Amino acid sequence: MVPLDSSEDLTADYPAVRSAVAGIRAERAILDGEIVAVGEHGRPSFQALQYRTAHQASIAYYAFDLLHVDGADLVGRPLDERKARLREVVAGSGVLLSDGLPGDAGSVTEAVRRLGLEGVVAKRRASLYEPGRRSGAWVKLKLDKQQEFVVGGYRPGYGTLDTLLVGYYEGTDLIFASKVRAGFTPHVRADVFRRFDGLHARRCPFVNLPSSRTSHWGWGVTADQMSEMRWLKPQLVAQVRSGPPSTPGRR
Repeated sequence: MVPLDSSEDLTADYPAVRSAVAGIRAERAILDGEIVAVGEHGRPSFQALQYRTAHQASIAYYAFDLLHVDGADLVGRPLDERKARLREVVAGSGVLLSDGLPGDAGSVTEAVRRLGLEGVVAKRRASLYEPGRRSGAWVKLKLDKQQEFVVGGYRPGYGTLDTLLVGYYEGTDLIFASKVRAGFTPHVRADVFRRFDGLHARRCPFVNLPSSRTSHWGWGVTADQMSEMRWLKPQLVAQVRSGPPSTPGRR
């Protein structure tokens, strides 16, 4: 929910990844990849990764790409060539290879959807590695509905928080979008609540509250409910996965 300082060294937090990377077949290499924690159904789990101390057995490193190896710069080489070299480098190590999926775009997308995964990245086989910019040669297809929102308040509950209040900016105006209540475990509630330290504000930051109107994101906040809410300086951003609005009721 808050950006991580890129200078922070988290090596000690991931002993399984450190051990896996130590087994690659290179003296020096720069990999592009991702640390993933696998949940109980075999799918990537952000919550398990967030509480990595209790889930070390499920944590692995997936390598997507190889940028440099033993003095050789591969950034300007085609993806197929980089992938072939990457397979050699990670073979026999504990690093897992995120390889291409067989089939056409339709069949791959449908298979990913059936597995309940959030999306897939399509890359042209001849594409180069272009750091620091978005390229049309790489396309990320998200299969679920999710969006980043600014956190502007919450309703207390469970000793911490019951519901987040989120919105988005139009110019300098923060527009309320929805309440977010689902998806919290006790650990996540406590962790999110700790991030509110120093951010409490007296005034509501949303320009369009109170409102009982329903948007496609969810239900509003009525005038009667305003006194239940606690307001925050709009400095935190949350990525919210959404579904259809639920039936009216206390939210």
